Amino acid sequence: MGSTEGIIATGSNTSHNGLKPELKVPRHVAIIMDGNARWAQKNGVGVSQGHRAGYENIARVTRFLAERGVREVTLFAFSTENWRRPEDEVNDLMELAFEAIERGVDEFHANGVRLRHVGYERRLPNEMLRNIKAAERLTKDNSTIALNLAFDYGGRHEIVNAVKTIVEKGLRPEDIDEALIERHLFTRGIPDPDIIIRTGGEFRISNFMIWQSAYAEFYSSSALWPEFGEKEIDEAIRAYSQRQRRFGLRPEQKR
Repeated sequence: MGSTEGIIATGSNTSHNGLKPELKVPRHVAIIMDGNARWAQKNGVGVSQGHRAGYENIARVTRFLAERGVREVTLFAFSTENWRRPEDEVNDLMELAFEAIERGVDEFHANGVRLRHVGYERRLPNEMLRNIKAAERLTKDNSTIALNLAFDYGGRHEIVNAVKTIVEKGLRPEDIDEALIERHLFTRGIPDPDIIIRTGGEFRISNFMIWQSAYAEFYSSSALWPEFGEKEIDEAIRAYSQRQRRFGLRPEQKR
């Protein structure tokens, strides 16, 4: 699914957030939130406190992105591989996610944020899933920015799940095309990301949105996720604005 970009346009040489006018602003930003454990080690606290600091940063980053004209953000919160982490860490992550949704939904709703879960639902605790569905229903008509939480999400699992569903429907091979597969992904209805940002200085996509990121730009920020803020967002947007997105075409061709 394609995407469009916005333009920061102001009447002065810089916008309120320090970005120059007429920079290309990505419509959809996807973020691999990396560095919670390293932040905890750096600050001499437990891993659980690092994850808590990471969850507390979600609302701030969502607000900063909305202020810059971003319309959609997808956050990689818990991967299909994260189930293999130590049991106490997995339990902490589940508890923190549940708490973040339960306590944060009213604030998100008041700020016009539309919440959506992206990922596999069957392994989530029942109470957590009920809270997610309630948050989606409450915020479904909000339009300031869409916040997609990729929880129990993995790109390969997503594609395998889509193929299984298509096969179960008995569709013929000649009926299968990219559009059909996209309609069976966890992200159906969501535009492809324009840029994927990974915090923590790494350069891997770690099984995140591997179908959707075919033509996404990639940006690595050295900031650990709990420290990722306005300055780092503006640096990423500046870098994105300098990229030439060709989608397989030559520079002189118009898409």
